[in-house]
Amino acid sequence: MTGIGVEAGAQAARSRALAVLRVRGRALGVAVLPAAAEVILLAGAATGHLVGPGWDAARWAVGVLAVLVLLATAGIALVIARARPAMTPTVPVTEESAPDLYRMVRDLAERLAVPAPSAIALTPDCDSWLEDRTHPAHVPPVRTGPGAADLPGEGRRPRRVPVAPVLVIGSPFLWWMRVGELRAVIAPVVAGTGPSAQPDIAAARRFVRGLDATLAVAATPRRGPLARGACAVLGRVARLLLGACREHAAQMERGVAAAAAERAQTVDYGLRIVAQEQVGLAYAGWDRLLTRVALPAWRMGRWPSRLDVGVVAALTELSRRDRLAEGFTSRLGERPACDLLEEPGSVDEATSLLAARLFHGGPAGPRADWAPVDWQSYPEEVVDRTWRADAARLHRVLDSLGPRPARHTAAPTLARILDHLTEPTDPAAGPTDPATGPTGPAGPAATAGPGAALVPARTDARTDARTDADTALAAADDPDEDDDPGTERSALLAAGLSAEVAREENAVPRGATAAGQSPPCTLWDGGALPLVPLQPPRTARELLTDHVTAMVCCAAVDTAGAVPALDWLDGPSLLLHGERAADLAPRVLSLIEEGDPGPLRDWLAAAGIRPEKPIRLV
Repeated sequence: MTGIGVEAGAQAARSRALAVLRVRGRALGVAVLPAAAEVILLAGAATGHLVGPGWDAARWAVGVLAVLVLLATAGIALVIARARPAMTPTVPVTEESAPDLYRMVRDLAERLAVPAPSAIALTPDCDSWLEDRTHPAHVPPVRTGPGAADLPGEGRRPRRVPVAPVLVIGSPFLWWMRVGELRAVIAPVVAGTGPSAQPDIAAARRFVRGLDATLAVAATPRRGPLARGACAVLGRVARLLLGACREHAAQMERGVAAAAAERAQTVDYGLRIVAQEQVGLAYAGWDRLLTRVALPAWRMGRWPSRLDVGVVAALTELSRRDRLAEGFTSRLGERPACDLLEEPGSVDEATSLLAARLFHGGPAGPRADWAPVDWQSYPEEVVDRTWRADAARLHRVLDSLGPRPARHTAAPTLARILDHLTEPTDPAAGPTDPATGPTGPAGPAATAGPGAALVPARTDARTDARTDADTALAAADDPDEDDDPGTERSALLAAGLSAEVAREENAVPRGATAAGQSPPCTLWDGGALPLVPLQPPRTARELLTDHVTAMVCCAAVDTAGAVPALDWLDGPSLLLHGERAADLAPRVLSLIEEGDPGPLRDWLAAAGIRPEKPIRLV
């Protein structure tokens, strides 16, 4: 059973594909109507039936209209045919670098009686699919040298466009799943090459992808009025056609998926049920690893070079903590799917770099401020540096809000943060200082009203740099802008931190090479990075919580012998006396939201941390 076969889903997909092609045919029919009318008028004049001044004027008008419509139709058709469809960013896997993987996929395709995928690529995501890359813009250029070919046979016949689609596999699957589980998971995906080879389905897909690419072309900013007008017409026609065939295209893809699932039922059906459980587990571990572990490193200009190894460690840690995952550790004795690669380390590094670019918008390659980091160096290179950078930023913002109280030395201390965020017993009083009073020495700040101690009392070179912070501070006074609980002091400090972080992020070019120019990447056409942000921007309250927590961790490391560590499920963590400090967050929140330092001071005293001692910053 090959090609379209006898599956009901494939037959339904073909009927929907024909409906999509009928939409294309109707559009072409409408485009040639003026030309057909002109032919009729000319034939009438030749036979002597449609003669006279009125008919002559009609012939000229319809003729001009027909020429204009045909020219516009030819231009639109050319754009649809040549517009470059979007292609998912992936890491190509050559047959030389993974012969066992290619052999397994070909054996699977032979068992399913479908064409084998033309190539294999990896994506830093927990998903697998087939991607058509037959468009001429997607054919890789001719290259020479070892490992130059991305597609099988490319070095022998580089101009040949592959017929079968490319199999894209999620890289976490290769490292977490066993070989049998991976084969069971990708079996329905590989089975999709059968319906994809049907000519009507392939033609309908090309038409829909061309319309989608045409919309992208029409949305490109243009300067000239003529170009803008042409793009407006092009976009309107593409949207009209896409809207007419959208439902048919969606039903066609559902039919293809149903046909692939039906064909794959005969291959490893029982194992596929078990493997689907591993898919959900891998997705949970991958998401946790990216948001809790990789994201802090990316923010520090470091990208973990072994993310796929990390997801195995994270899921193993989950199996140790969760009773529901007790049976998963026994799987580790079986052969992992990553053994199908000749050099899994280099592949893991490439997918890790691509993940940083997709989810964070990092540069395309290593450079001075964007370097790889291994898991052994993560606590020192990422965790400790992140804490100290946040602590330094916290003190800079605090310095910009007013003069330093006399009882605090010039060295940064945790005690200064505690005193500043502590809500005074008397609401009208500022930060209490035994030597100078609530608002420091007598001066303008002493008579400026409540909260004057938090307003800059001096003018220096940082005045211009605080313009954005002042705007954010004004917004913090509006209760509608932030519904998070907190005192006025914490709101002002949080707003200042938010403005400072925004300035630092805007000062760093995103997605640039070492030369400062965007790379000529063929995976996406200058789109905004990151393409898939992991999390929304942190709120001002979350920033303040992270910075105060970092200050506490720095004090613990410098005064109590604590050490930074990496928790595979929760990210950066503090080891205090050999145990993880897991009860710090509620005490920091009590200080920020209620202005009550009591719980945090008690915790510091019990841990032997001295807040009055200076700490080392970056």
